Amino acid sequence: MKKITMGILAHVDAGKTTLSEALLYTAGNLRNLGRVDNGDAFLDTNSLEKKRGITIFLHAAKLTTKDLDVTLLDTPGHVDFAAQTEETLGVLDYAILVVSATDGVVSYTKALWRLLQRYNVPTFIFVNKTDIAGIDLKQVLADIQENLDQGCIDFNKIDDDFYENIAAVDDDLLEKYLDGQAIEVADIQKLVLQRQVFPVFFGSALKLTGIPEFLAGLNQWTKEKAFGSDFKARCFKISHDQKGERLSWLRVLGGSLKAKSMLGDEKINQLRNYNGAKFNVVPEATAGDVVAATGLKDTYPGEGIGTADTHAFFKPVLTYRVNPGEHDIPECLKALKVLEDENPQLHVTWSEHLQEIHVQVMGEIQLEILEQLLQERFSLAISFEQGNILYKETITKPIEAVGHFEPLRHYAEVHLLLEPGSENSGIIFENKCDLEVLTKNWQHQIMTALKSKEHLGVLTGSPITDMKITLIGGKGSLVHSVGGDFREATYRAIRQGLMELKVRNELQLLEPWYDFHLEVEQDEVGRALNDIQRMHGKFDTPENNGNRTIINGSAPVSEMRDYATEVRSYTHGQGIFECVVKGYLPCHNADEIIAAKDYDPVSDLENTPNSVFCSHGAGHTVTWDQVPQTAHYPYSYPLD
Repeated sequence: MKKITMGILAHVDAGKTTLSEALLYTAGNLRNLGRVDNGDAFLDTNSLEKKRGITIFLHAAKLTTKDLDVTLLDTPGHVDFAAQTEETLGVLDYAILVVSATDGVVSYTKALWRLLQRYNVPTFIFVNKTDIAGIDLKQVLADIQENLDQGCIDFNKIDDDFYENIAAVDDDLLEKYLDGQAIEVADIQKLVLQRQVFPVFFGSALKLTGIPEFLAGLNQWTKEKAFGSDFKARCFKISHDQKGERLSWLRVLGGSLKAKSMLGDEKINQLRNYNGAKFNVVPEATAGDVVAATGLKDTYPGEGIGTADTHAFFKPVLTYRVNPGEHDIPECLKALKVLEDENPQLHVTWSEHLQEIHVQVMGEIQLEILEQLLQERFSLAISFEQGNILYKETITKPIEAVGHFEPLRHYAEVHLLLEPGSENSGIIFENKCDLEVLTKNWQHQIMTALKSKEHLGVLTGSPITDMKITLIGGKGSLVHSVGGDFREATYRAIRQGLMELKVRNELQLLEPWYDFHLEVEQDEVGRALNDIQRMHGKFDTPENNGNRTIINGSAPVSEMRDYATEVRSYTHGQGIFECVVKGYLPCHNADEIIAAKDYDPVSDLENTPNSVFCSHGAGHTVTWDQVPQTAHYPYSYPLD
C-alpha cells in the first residue's frame, strides 16, 4: 500500500472537516457519516469544536483504501489558528486545499497558498459545494488559476484537452507530446510532486458527490516518499490527553523509533497511533509514520530531530493582559504555561514591574477559545483585557557594531555587521570571521549568543527584525576569556550599533498590517472607503459583484483590530469582512508611538549598549558612543 501523510486546509466554512468526513466514509473507514453542524463529526472531537462548529485543534485520522494508506491531518480553518495549521506543513507529503465554490478564492485561501509555497508542499484542490444552484465551474476554475496558479488544472475529465493542458506546463513534456508520445502517469505524478501541476477536483462533500473520483485521483496521482535509514523526525504538535498526559506528535522522516528508547536525554514511554479520539499503542514507528509519543517534556512544535527546525511565518500581533478575577495569579500562570506548552505562540509572560500576566494572540476568536479552555480544563474563570500592539524595529542602513566586556580577569570584544534585511525576513545570522582572528570555540560562543535571546531595539524596546547580523571580527584572551564573556560582548555590540543608527536617524519602527477583504452593498461603499482612509489603509480598485462591492486592501492592525464590529453594525450583519496578518511594515504613526513609550535604552540595564574596559587594574564603563575610539580590534569598515 502507498503510505502518505496528507493535510487538509481551508478557509473557515469551506467544508474542510465535512470533506474529511466524506473521504473517510466513502473509503469505508467510518460506519456513520457525521456532520459538523450536528456536532457529531468524527474529527471534531473537542467539546468546544462541537459547540462552535469549527475545527480549533489539529486532528489525525487513518484513511485507508485497497491501495492507499493515508494519515489525514485535519487542520484548524479559522485565521486565528493559522499558526497551528502552519506547524503541520513541515510534515506533509501532500496537501488538500478546499475552496468553496460559493466564495471562491478569499484572502485567507491566498494566505494558505503562500504557506504551501513556502513549505513546498504538493497540493490537490477540492472545489466544494458545487451542488449550490447557479455555480459556474469554469468561472470558479478561472478564479483559482488567476489567484493561485495557472498550473491548477481540472482533473475531473481526462481527455485530449487535459493532456494538452498538462503538456503546456513543462517544455520537455510539451516536446514529448508534440512528437506523438503518450504522457505517462509517472510524468504527471512528477509534475504534481514538483508543484508544477495542482490537480483540481469538483464535488459536494455534504452530498458525497465527486468523492469517489477524488479518492481515485489521490491514489492515482500521488507518489510515496522515499526515506533514508538515518533517524530523523519532526515534532509538529503538543497536546495533553484526558488524563493530562503530555503528547508529542512526531512524523518520522527517516529510520525508525521504538517505544522505551531514548530521544536525546528523555525516554519515550509509549508510541500512540491516533485515529480521531481513539488510539492504538504501537511498539515502533517507521519512516513515514505519524505517532504521538508520551514521556517527552522538552519537545516543541517545529522542532527538527536530526533535521532543521521550522520557524512559523504566522505570529500573533496582539497582546492582552490577564484579569485573574478571584483566582490566585500563580494558579493562572501555571495553567497558561500548560497552554503555552501546546501553543508556544501564546508567549505567556509575567511582568514583575506591572504584576501582570500577558499573552499574545492572533485575534478575538482565539481569545474566546482561550477563556473557554481555561474554564473547561482548569476551572478558571479568567478574562482578558485589551493590551498593546506588538511593534518591532529594524534598521535602514548598515553599521559595524562593537561590544567589549573586560572587567578584571575577563576579556572579550565582538565586531558585528548589522545590515537591513528584506521585508518580513526576520533575523538572519552569518559568520564571516577568520579562525586566525577568533578561535572556533569563541566563534561558537558568539553565534550561540546571537541566537539565544530576543534582541530589543532602542526606539521603544521592541524586538528587532528584518536584519542580517554577521560576525566579522573580535578579540579574545587565552588567559582571561571565560564562558559568558563573549555573550556579554555580543549583546552589547548589537545595542551599541543600534544606538549609533538612532543618532543618525537610520532606525525604523514597524507595526503589523492586515490584508483585508470587505464586501458591502453599493450604497455603503462611500462609508467603507472613508473608513479605510481614516485607518491609514490602502485599497485596490473596488470590484462590483451584482449589488455588492468587493474591496481588497491592507491597513494597520492597530487601526483595524475592531473594524469587524463596525462592519456588522453599519451593514446590519450583511457585510463580509475578513482579514489576515500581512506582516510588519513601517509604522504609520511612529513618532506618536515612540513618544508614548518613552523608552530610555541606556537605562535598560539588562540590555545595555555600553561596554566595560579595564584600566589600572579595575573595570570601568565606556559609553556606547565612545566605544569606537576605545575598541582594541580594528574596524573592518571605515568610521563615518
